[in-house]
Amino acid sequence: MKSRDTLVRLKRFQAEEKRRRVTQIETMIADFARMAGELDREIAAEEQRSGVADPNHFAYSTYARAARTRRDNLHQSGEDLRGQLDEAKARYEEAAEEFSKAQSMDMRDKTVEVVRERAEPTQRAVRI
Repeated sequence: MKSRDTLVRLKRFQAEEKRRRVTQIETMIADFARMAGELDREIAAEEQRSGVADPNHFAYSTYARAARTRRDNLHQSGEDLRGQLDEAKARYEEAAEEFSKAQSMDMRDKTVEVVRERAEPTQRAVRI
């Protein structure tokens, strides 16, 4: 029974680790979206201040151009993370399923053990 308990604990740990990874990726995606939104506001403010909104114009703000590049990089990183998120969710579902199976096997074994323990006194009484 000890090995079954160890297996259940291991599967629980693995499932929790996968769940933490999913949460971490979701948080990173949200942070990137928030930072990109802040950059959008800064770009708009800089374009308003300079009076030039066309990135191809020779007088376009260097700060706005750099902010656009950072914002685009954040969007690209967010898209890359979405792919990782899908994969992490699939791994979490697999780990959760394995944990559930291990837990049910453990419960089944414990139930069988309890039934055997209850049956032993009856079998002793019959022998006497």
